[in-house]
Amino acid sequence: MKLASRITLLVTLILSSVAITLGQDSSVDALRSQLSDVQKREEELRGRVSQLDEDLRPENIEKYFALNGSTHPEELRAERRRQLENEKARVQAQLDQLAQSRVRLETAIATAEAAAYRQSAPQDSYTASPGATNTSQPAAVKPRQSQRRAGRKSSRRARRRG
Repeated sequence: MKLASRITLLVTLILSSVAITLGQDSSVDALRSQLSDVQKREEELRGRVSQLDEDLRPENIEKYFALNGSTHPEELRAERRRQLENEKARVQAQLDQLAQSRVRLETAIATAEAAAYRQSAPQDSYTASPGATNTSQPAAVKPRQSQRRAGRKSSRRARRRG
């Protein structure tokens, strides 16, 4: 009976760790998908900004009204320029927002990948069992350090004397 409950507990722990790992992988994939969408949208908006820059050139504004006859062409050109500049400002604001979103997504991806790595990394043997204490290890390190220091001091003294 105890063996069956231990096996059940072990299987449950293994399945939960697998589920957590899969959940983290899917969240990283979802974040990467969002990042890809943001990058595509940024490229579209950059293309639109370059098109607006081209449309804002004076000769292109002239061509836009070439077939329209008006008694006040300067006003039409000025209005067209204002419209294009306003649209460019809106597109630039969207680009700035997308850049901030991209930075946040890149940070979230890095954080999720680091969490997945920490989750998949093997635990140290002395921290794996909760009842084990690791007081013996630091005690073993301290005498070695003090022996090295004592050896260094005596060799320095010998060099000074001799």
